Amino acid sequence: DKVIRVVPESERETQILRAAFNRLKVDLWQPSSPFHIVEGAAADVRVPQNATRSLLPFLQQADIQYTILISDLQQAIENQTGGRSHRNRRSLPGYNYEVYHSLEEIEDWMHYLNRTYSDLVHMFSVGKSYEGRPLYVLKLGKRSRPYKKAVWIDCGIHAREWIGPAFCQWFVKEALQTHQTDPDMRKMLTQLYFYIMPVFNVDGYHFSWTNDRFWRKTRSKNMRFHCHGVDANRNWKVKWCDEGASLHPCDDTYCGPFPESEPEVKAVAHFLRKHRKQIKAYLSFHAYAQMLLYPYSYKYATIPNFNCVESAAYNAVNALQSAYGVRYRYGPASSTLYVSSGSSMDWAYKNGIPYAFAFELRDTGHFGFLLPEMLIKPTCTETMLAVKNITLHLLKKCH
Repeated sequence: DKVIRVVPESERETQILRAAFNRLKVDLWQPSSPFHIVEGAAADVRVPQNATRSLLPFLQQADIQYTILISDLQQAIENQTGGRSHRNRRSLPGYNYEVYHSLEEIEDWMHYLNRTYSDLVHMFSVGKSYEGRPLYVLKLGKRSRPYKKAVWIDCGIHAREWIGPAFCQWFVKEALQTHQTDPDMRKMLTQLYFYIMPVFNVDGYHFSWTNDRFWRKTRSKNMRFHCHGVDANRNWKVKWCDEGASLHPCDDTYCGPFPESEPEVKAVAHFLRKHRKQIKAYLSFHAYAQMLLYPYSYKYATIPNFNCVESAAYNAVNALQSAYGVRYRYGPASSTLYVSSGSSMDWAYKNGIPYAFAFELRDTGHFGFLLPEMLIKPTCTETMLAVKNITLHLLKKCH
């Protein structure tokens, strides 16, 4: 299997690619659906070995240029985790934040923190997944006063985006390790609660470790079509199943049979609705594109508190860049990335959470979903600066 990048240079090429990718049901890495392929923008596509013989000659015949990003995907998967299929499960006090962890390891780690840092960490479940797994959340913060504002952070809505859950774990580590020495972190944990969900799509994430590294959706079954899963970021009750979402159960952007059909989405939506007066920011972590996005995703329009959100994004992106010079694009999701309906970010914003952001972490396609473990630390370090920046912005009044 290979991953190739195509940048259509004309409307003709755009139409040819959309049609071909639709027909061949290829695994599109970027954008998430053939519908979003536009002139001048890169499309990254995974080409299975058996399709290489048909697709690549087809592109050559159509005189469409392509570059090979990853020539041997299996090798790249092994490189990503350093071939550590049998790595020693380090004891929890020595938990390694610079490797990717399976769902079991992440859950053990959460239980461990809950026992060890009971003054700062409270672990609870908001519900159960389709396959019956608990949906764990860590509540992080000092119990300094009865009522505190809160920030919600989720990672791993899309199963194959492993750097997301790695960041959620990193955030918790940083908070626990630095709150005594770093005045900013101390302020954040004193004045706010953080609700952190390291793996939103637990079934899909587990499946990406055991069966298909590039699985994106949930794992619910569709009886009519023998396809599994719904895109958990198209299943929210905000312009549900409109532009940028698919009605076909086998597509990667399938919106589901109805809004909140997925137990994971329903459970989180219920929790956010219940705490909407307390929660002031919603942050969701995805990959890949190096962008910081805010609403709206489902339409081209300016949000009412645009100035506050825009300045928070601008400052966050600059803070992120100060670490290693990595430049993130930022702006409304619809115009910066593409139009998509039924997203968690739009839903959070529509439900009264004034700061709603979606991060698209590293990189821009060189490794794609297979970001090597050696890049976990720099990616999380720079992202941490952006998140702290947004959080501190939240604590200041913005007019």
